[in-house]
Amino acid sequence: MAELVRDVPARVLAIYAHPDDPDVSAGGSLAAWAAAGSEVHVCIAADGGKGSSDASVDPAGLVRRRRGEVAEAGRVLGVAAHHWLGGRDGEIDDTPELREALVGLVRRLRPDAVVGADPTAVFFGQSYVNHRDHRSLGWATIDAVSPAAGSPHYFPGAGPAHRVATLYLSGTLEPDVWVDIASSVEAKAAAVACHESQVGEPGEWLRSVVRQRAEEAGRAAGVRYAEGFRRVRLP
Repeated sequence: MAELVRDVPARVLAIYAHPDDPDVSAGGSLAAWAAAGSEVHVCIAADGGKGSSDASVDPAGLVRRRRGEVAEAGRVLGVAAHHWLGGRDGEIDDTPELREALVGLVRRLRPDAVVGADPTAVFFGQSYVNHRDHRSLGWATIDAVSPAAGSPHYFPGAGPAHRVATLYLSGTLEPDVWVDIASSVEAKAAAVACHESQVGEPGEWLRSVVRQRAEEAGRAAGVRYAEGFRRVRLP
């Protein structure tokens, strides 16, 4: 039987590679938790400067535009703060430096739950290969959360140790829990629509796509709209 997440974390940190990733991957859950009282933080690793197929686009201008889109989407979802790591698209690597930056953020914010991308998901049917930034950051997030952030001997200069209770991995091929987003699916759609540099002119078509994907997850969960995750309960 499908398991719905009933717990609302007091503080949650979502860690994703690109500016639109948090909203596309987990925007409904973040909005639902924020509405229920969670303090929601979002970390974005890359600046988004390569997020265009138009060779004439100025990367620096695109970075500025995407930061504005992130701020607008965050207001829609109820995000408390955004944290930028300053990496470049396509150049996110699972390095000690990246893990130390993530550990420092986890120890400073001290979240109950961390949300990120499942790095084990590579091939989505015959139509999509998961972006290397998603995979690299996913592994770095897992290792930063457990064991590094919870052990004082890992990156001792990154602050006092903090153990995260729960890790939620989105974009997974093996979801085992779902969050009911019936109350927040429209907020998710509105947040995704903020990323016009990526989705083009938003309209009802975009809302329909967001609803359709949420309905597919909802059928697995036994509710109308949902987002699925692989959940890891950490000791």
